[in-house]
Amino acid sequence: MAGAGIAALVAAGVTLQSANASETPKASMPETLSVTAAGKLASTLAKDLGADAAGTYYDAKTKKLVVNVLDKTAAQTVEAAGAQARIVENSLAELKSARSTLKQDATIPGTSWVTDPTTNKVVVTADRTVSKAEWAKLSKVVDGLGATAELQRTKGEFKPFIAGGDAITGGSGRCSLGFNVVKGGEPFFLTAGHCTESISTWSDSSGSEIGTNQDSSFPGDDYGLVKYTADVAHPSEVNLYNGSTQKITGAAEATVGMKVTRSGSTTQVHDGTVTGLDATVNYGNGDVVNGLIQTDVCAEPGDSGGSLFSGSNAIGLTSGGSGDCTSGGETFFQPVTEALSATGTQIG
Repeated sequence: MAGAGIAALVAAGVTLQSANASETPKASMPETLSVTAAGKLASTLAKDLGADAAGTYYDAKTKKLVVNVLDKTAAQTVEAAGAQARIVENSLAELKSARSTLKQDATIPGTSWVTDPTTNKVVVTADRTVSKAEWAKLSKVVDGLGATAELQRTKGEFKPFIAGGDAITGGSGRCSLGFNVVKGGEPFFLTAGHCTESISTWSDSSGSEIGTNQDSSFPGDDYGLVKYTADVAHPSEVNLYNGSTQKITGAAEATVGMKVTRSGSTTQVHDGTVTGLDATVNYGNGDVVNGLIQTDVCAEPGDSGGSLFSGSNAIGLTSGGSGDCTSGGETFFQPVTEALSATGTQIG
């Protein structure tokens, strides 16, 4: 616990220059940007480019926003705005069509797919539970999508991480408190929806009741809202498990390439990078969740609902994934911005 109560676990120009009108325009280097500035520029360029935009990602090493485009004219717009242009083959519409085909023809438990701007493809992943027959079916569908998709296998198993920030418990289950929030002047907290679907009343690690469910969305999404019923402190902080906390002052959209940190009661604090957005994962038993953030941050059972953050910004709630913090793996997070909007709450 951080402080006297439950601590919230929280956790992107080139200008065309010419000496005179008769010379070929010469571009300067793309601007160095913070990840927050990169995210804002990415949103602006997506609107300006329209159908010519084909995805963006943040290069953390060079601190530049890379924007995929379909032609040189769009590239000039990107460079004039201060980002790095990259001409690619597949449009966002083509990648979206590939995802629709996967949803229609390859909905198989133990699979996920995410649009990867670094490869300009939809990357389909099958976990170890996918049988040879199912793998053959997946391969046929992905092969039929040509250059828009690729298939890979993971050694782990996709599953929700039930049982994780500061621990919250209910019945025989354990999850993680994600973010303390406010609605109508009253205190609530966010956690994973697959947690609130199975547990309705929550206690802290000492067994004292602290809250009851007010809203829950799973599958489809993976967020739950719990109203505090006990008079406990509820600071907007992340437990860093080293005697200190990280203040959380707002929420932000994830960007591919963004450096992030995750806090959970099982494996505590681990760092990594956002590797994909708008991911779909099939946990089995009809539990399919869409619109998730994909990362390479490790997690294990007990970390569900815990926080994904970047600096003082809340980014996501731990949903699930594969692997562990010994061998690594991939993890998926419910975007916090969507959960805040859906529940009418604010970070606080």
